[in-house]
Amino acid sequence: MKLTVFGATGGIGQEIVRQGLAAGHQVTAVVRDPARFTVTGDGLEVFTAATFDDPQTLRPAVKGRDAVLSGIGPSSRKLAGIAGPVARSILGAMDAEGVRRVVVVSAAPLGPVPRDEPLAGKLALGVVKIVLKPVYDDLARMEAELARSGADWTSVRPPQLVDAPVTGVYRTVVDGNPRAGRRIGRADVAHAMLAMVDDPAMVKRAVGVAY
Repeated sequence: MKLTVFGATGGIGQEIVRQGLAAGHQVTAVVRDPARFTVTGDGLEVFTAATFDDPQTLRPAVKGRDAVLSGIGPSSRKLAGIAGPVARSILGAMDAEGVRRVVVVSAAPLGPVPRDEPLAGKLALGVVKIVLKPVYDDLARMEAELARSGADWTSVRPPQLVDAPVTGVYRTVVDGNPRAGRRIGRADVAHAMLAMVDDPAMVKRAVGVAY
């Protein structure tokens, strides 16, 4: 497949690019600063975008692609506010070029708490949602942009992210979250996103992923 990856210098984005290339896909990595991007490989194209504010500037990055994947999201309260506008620009570029499939990273707190979630997990989630409210509000705006669009979208909702090698072994729950799902490696989030690209059962769904 021909894939475009936004947020390609981030932890999840770089893993999507690496794993996509290893699987034989043609990958376009969209970056703001090429100096921060260290992945190499056959089938790789690097597209530099100084800003993600204008859909027109992003059209060449998505033109002729089978799918778009995005690892863009606020990593702290200070950066909250980027996910919604960037999603709008990406979706605008996709719509202009006739590209429909998009898979994005969101976060587990946007999903429902499992009925049988242990009390400790419920309390921890409640605290996190209060402390990082601006982050989750931003991601909620991103998901709203997806829902309003004509794209075939999937929102992947991981819990706490950790640096760990890819295992390919994790749990997924469509329109929910895995019970007691506390963490997952960035590499496995990337693995899950790539696996969902050509899965029709995941279209227009939010999917919780966790170990």
